[in-house]
Parts: sequence; structure tokens; C-alpha cells
Amino acid sequence: MSNVRSHSDAPQSTQKRRTLSPALARRLAIARQRLAGEPSPSLSAAHTEGILEVVRDLGCLQLDPTNVVARNHLLVLWSRLGVYDPEHLDTLLWTERQLFEDWAHAASIVPTEDYPIFAALKRDFGKGDSTHDQRVRDWIDQNQVLRRHILNELRRNGPLPSRHFEDRAVADWHSEGWNAGRNVDRMLNCLWAQGKIMVAGRAGGQKLYDLTERCLPEWTPRESLNDYEVVYRAAQKSLRALGVATAAHIQRHYIRGCYPNLPRVLSDLESEGRIVQVQIGDGKREPVWPGDWYVHADDLTLLDRLAGGDWQPHTTLLSPFDNLICDRKRTEQLFNFRFRLEIYTPPAKRTYGFYVLPILHGDRLIGRIDPRMDRARGLLTVNTVYAEPHAPATRQAARTIASAVEELARFLGATEIAYGGRVPSIWKDGLR
Repeated sequence: MSNVRSHSDAPQSTQKRRTLSPALARRLAIARQRLAGEPSPSLSAAHTEGILEVVRDLGCLQLDPTNVVARNHLLVLWSRLGVYDPEHLDTLLWTERQLFEDWAHAASIVPTEDYPIFAALKRDFGKGDSTHDQRVRDWIDQNQVLRRHILNELRRNGPLPSRHFEDRAVADWHSEGWNAGRNVDRMLNCLWAQGKIMVAGRAGGQKLYDLTERCLPEWTPRESLNDYEVVYRAAQKSLRALGVATAAHIQRHYIRGCYPNLPRVLSDLESEGRIVQVQIGDGKREPVWPGDWYVHADDLTLLDRLAGGDWQPHTTLLSPFDNLICDRKRTEQLFNFRFRLEIYTPPAKRTYGFYVLPILHGDRLIGRIDPRMDRARGLLTVNTVYAEPHAPATRQAARTIASAVEELARFLGATEIAYGGRVPSIWKDGLR
């Protein structure tokens, strides 16, 4: 693709928009998230190629330190692949270098083939006119001794953990957050955000840093993208991962908030036939949903198959940070399912629990479970199970949920499952 594009003057198509039922829209979103049907043979073995295919489709795997059940990136893969060996993911990250850690819609694992997008985002770090950008520039300028110390140590001895470096800061980083005064960590983050260093590995969960040129494989794409091209590529990746979406949904996904001039890019993509507008609801029994909704042209064949009945429902559990539900507003609109993380809510004020996993059943989110894994005892405890008002009141539904819990236990290495507390009466027979 060229790095220079001009806004198309072609008139917008007057062709009538295709209408999707809410169920079909949900199914397209779920299918594009690899959450429908049985895994393909290449995925069922869940070797490196299968994992890489999933990350390519999702765009990113969010990293989160919470380990009450398992780390988020591991759970996201499990929901799509079933039981797999996490060492295959480590191989992709630290041996083959087909994946690397960077900032997508949060700290994430992303494909190395998408490096030009992230390199372009780093180019402008701290160069804006905002008060924060000016503050970052001033702090880095004041602490050139610390900056040179880190780069020199990495050049001589990398990869290294943050504890290896001396705090040679002249001026402390002032913040009301957790990183107040953590000058080494703050400088490492700045160097990472500038593209000077990368996460080269992990030891005991701690990041190991090294110079970027020593982390990337020779085949890494290196083309320099302008702002338009970044949005042109990233908007398509976001839309394909979402299946069907509005501009606001695209904006909040993948490289969240980094889509300057998105309306112009979407207009150009539509003029080029890369994306098409659709509407959700028929305007009669189901009122048309507001906003301009888009589907990528590469997914029209999949949409046709789903509309023709080629739908294989699947039941699984989702991490609180799963890509399907990480946009809470979109989740409410598409699934009529309100989900909020309660990790930082005082226990007495929690509605559902500390680390709750929504239950995906076919094309609906029908409930949630509050689990905890005791690794020392090999025990997976399901503290509470909740059913949504529309949840199917059948033993079959309960058994599919139980099967998903059992598969999660196998993935975690649990030898026992215990259901405590409350279980909905509609599922009690199947979950005990």
C-alpha cells in the first residue's frame, strides 16, 4: 500500500444497505472472534501456528497480572482453543519472535508482522502539545543520565530486569498513582514507548528488557507509515476482529483511541469497496439500531454462510478482559449484557464477585461464574453461578456449562471442582 492517499471524491453508493438481525450481527461478531463451532484441525492441536492464527484474527491479547484463575492472555486463547500448552505461546514470543509485547487497546501481545503500525505510534510519543506530553519531555530531558545508564547497561549486558538498574534520576517522577517516584520503571516505560527498547523475555513473571534491534527478527516489516496509513490498516483490523461495528466501536478497539481522521478513512474504505454499510434490525419487529454499522468486504462470504444457517453454537467461559467483551458499551448494545469488573470494588459492595467469567452460550451471554483456582490443592472452586433473565432453563444448557467448567479445570491442572454458594435453580441438577 502507498503511504500517501487522498480522500476519494467518488460519490457514496446509493445501494440499499443490507439488514442484519441482532442475532445475525452477534453471530458474525462471535465467529470473527473464533468463538463459534469446533476448532479447526490446525487449531485443535493448538501448536504455534494455531495460536498465531487466533492472535492474527483478534489483533491483540491483553496482558493483565490478575491470576485468580489464569492470566488473561492464556484464558482468551483457552476460550477459543480449548486445552493447549502455554509453552507454545512462549515459543512464539521468545524463540520465534512472531509475537511481541506492546500497547494495543492495553498492554498486549501482538503479531510481529504488524510492527509498522506500532512503530508509527511510537514515533510521536511525548511530542504533542498537551500538558502531559510537555511534562514527559521535560522529565526525560532532566534525567538524561538515567536514560544513558539504562541504554548502556542493556547494550553491554541485556536482556535485564528493571531491578538491575540504578536510580540515577536527578528529578523524581511525580504522580498520585502507583508509579510515583519509580524513576527506573518510568524511564523504561518511556524508552519502550519511544521504540528504543522492547520486552525481550520474562523470568518469574518479571519483564526482561533489551534494545529493540536485538529483539526483532530480520524478517520484521520495517516500512514507515504515515498517520493515514496507520489508521487505514488498523481500522480494517479492528473491524475484522469485531465482525460488525460502528466507527465508535472501531475507535475503542485494537489501537484504542489512536484513529485520527477515522471518518475520512472509513469513507475512503467504503468508496474502495473494502467495507460496506449495513443496518441492524428490520424497522418493524426490531427497530433499526442507530448509527452507521460496517462489515468488512472480506467477511461477506462468512456473513452469507451464517445467514444461510451455517452456525455451530459453542459454550465457553470468557475472561473479564476478553476481546469480545472488552468494550463494555458495545457488549451491552449487542448482547444486552451489562458487565463491570469488580476487582477494585469492596467485597461487601460486589454484585457478582472478584473475577467473574461471563458464560457464552451460542450467540448469547447467558450468565456468569465467580471462580478461584487453588493451585497448591489442585482445586477449582466455583463460588457462585448466576443466570441472566433470558437464560435457557434446561438441563442441556446446564450440562454444557458444566462441560466448559470441566475443560477449564483440565487447562488449569485442577484435579477437583467444587461448587459452593449459590447455583441457579434452573441449572442446579446439571451443575452439582
